[in-house]
Amino acid sequence: MLHAFTKNYNDLSTEAGFQYEFYCDCCGNGFKSTFRESSTYNSRKRTEGLGRGAGLIGNLFGGVFGSLGNAIESGSHVIRDRMEDRSPQWRREQEQSFDEAQAEVKNSFTKCPSCNQWVCSDCWNEEEGLCITCAPRESSYVAKARNEAMRRNIDEEAQTATVWHGKLEERTTVCPHCGKPAGHGKFCNNCGQPLGMVKCPKCGAMLQQNTKFCSECGSPVGGGNGVCPQCGTQNQPGTKFCSECGTKL
Repeated sequence: MLHAFTKNYNDLSTEAGFQYEFYCDCCGNGFKSTFRESSTYNSRKRTEGLGRGAGLIGNLFGGVFGSLGNAIESGSHVIRDRMEDRSPQWRREQEQSFDEAQAEVKNSFTKCPSCNQWVCSDCWNEEEGLCITCAPRESSYVAKARNEAMRRNIDEEAQTATVWHGKLEERTTVCPHCGKPAGHGKFCNNCGQPLGMVKCPKCGAMLQQNTKFCSECGSPVGGGNGVCPQCGTQNQPGTKFCSECGTKL
């Protein structure tokens, strides 16, 4: 069983050798140990080579030599199968290599006495003797707090800032003929009548543009008397635009 100084590690070992990577509990940076070859793996390779050679000799001479060669080759297969199942010898090698790997990388970490985390040098506050999670560096913490306050101030100002001065209203043209929303074109979307109409300032009848006299009551329609042909507001004589709706007089 592997006994690690920190639980935050990864076993990269294969049948060919052993290697491990240990990580900082704070930032996650990793430190990888030196790769160490497995002696059992090398023994397996030599045994397989001997078995293949004996088999070739046995096939070449036959008889007793053939039986002996086949026996040696079969024995090499048994040893190989044991290696693939991770033999006790391989396990002992793994434990020894793990202890050596820990001794190699452990100096790259420091254990925080407050939270018991193993952290790298980047996450260790030497002045306070704690990790930066328990005791952040003063300069970094001040800079972080200042920037957070700046963002809060900007957000608060943005909430009260006026960025648009228009009116929240929907301007819908109503057809004077059918009384339904007519759209934004020159003709009503519902009845097809032209929308360029003016209202008689006296009786309110809807008239065609450029009409000089109302066809209902005979009253003059136009800007000569200061009456707006659109909304009926009485303007001062000589006024060029209605003071109420802006229609040209």
